[in-house]
Amino acid sequence: MAESTESTGSAGSTVSAEGAPAGASGRGERLRRPSGIRTLRLGRTKVTYVPDGAAQLVPTGWFPDTTDEVWAEHPEYLDDSGHLVASIGGLLVERDGRALLIDTGFGPQAFPAQPGSPIGEIRAGALLDSLAAVGRRPEDIEAVAITHLHIDHVGWAWHPVPGTGRLAFAHADHLLTGPEWEQRHLAEASGVTGEVLAAIEPRVRTVADGEEVFPGVRVVYALGHTAGHAMYVVSGDGTGDGSAGGRRLIAFGDAMHSPVQVGRPEWSAAPDHDRELSAAFRRRLVAELEEPGTIGFGGHFADVVFGRVRRSGDGPVWQPYAG
Repeated sequence: MAESTESTGSAGSTVSAEGAPAGASGRGERLRRPSGIRTLRLGRTKVTYVPDGAAQLVPTGWFPDTTDEVWAEHPEYLDDSGHLVASIGGLLVERDGRALLIDTGFGPQAFPAQPGSPIGEIRAGALLDSLAAVGRRPEDIEAVAITHLHIDHVGWAWHPVPGTGRLAFAHADHLLTGPEWEQRHLAEASGVTGEVLAAIEPRVRTVADGEEVFPGVRVVYALGHTAGHAMYVVSGDGTGDGSAGGRRLIAFGDAMHSPVQVGRPEWSAAPDHDRELSAAFRRRLVAELEEPGTIGFGGHFADVVFGRVRRSGDGPVWQPYAG
């Protein structure tokens, strides 16, 4: 059951590669730009990154344990303005005509950089256009699986479609772990307002660790970034356990924000709810991503959102898929 990757450029062209890792040439450029639409197939299951926008992150602000000297040793991760590039979007999972969306991006908003903030400029709002580009309407989405209650993951869950006053996914269940929803007051402290929570509350359905939420998609608690953060494990055989041929994809949400953390899992991000817990989980996650037949999806990983973890002389590294 070979997996393949596809990418769609601005002109709508598609490039495919059968399980091919990206070569060194071009990888550096991809680390400094946001991702376009990218697709990977796991047997009968198709997963597609649908972009909403991108954010700039201040390296030493986002990763407080780092210094300017550290980033001088990793210039390949920084754009021309010296920022880390974080893609923002969702993961569309399709099987047998059905569709699930994991996370909903930032929504139709744009924020300028604020002095002293670890976040620079944010521009978003393209998610519905990205879905349309791959032949999906919002009403095709039967459920929205939200990794956690941060604003760049629930944007289109609460923000009306511009000019309509309606919510794009009002028909769909909004899946959140029990701990995340029960402690939603912590999300308010992180900037998710009561207005946002009130807008999604009628559609929230809480899910438990290990529960299958869609054919071949299982929720797994991945605590640390938030009190109830989740990742979603997608298997290509439709059983939810990833056993057929060992082919599975782990959509790990904000357990990691940058591929540099694969080699430095001790680097916790500024908004991590429990930095020690998040670092401990990241170490386990990196080890799990090294297992044969395991593919990772890092939604904020610039233009290398799909990849594997491989060992080099310096330790584990993120090896992106080509396309």
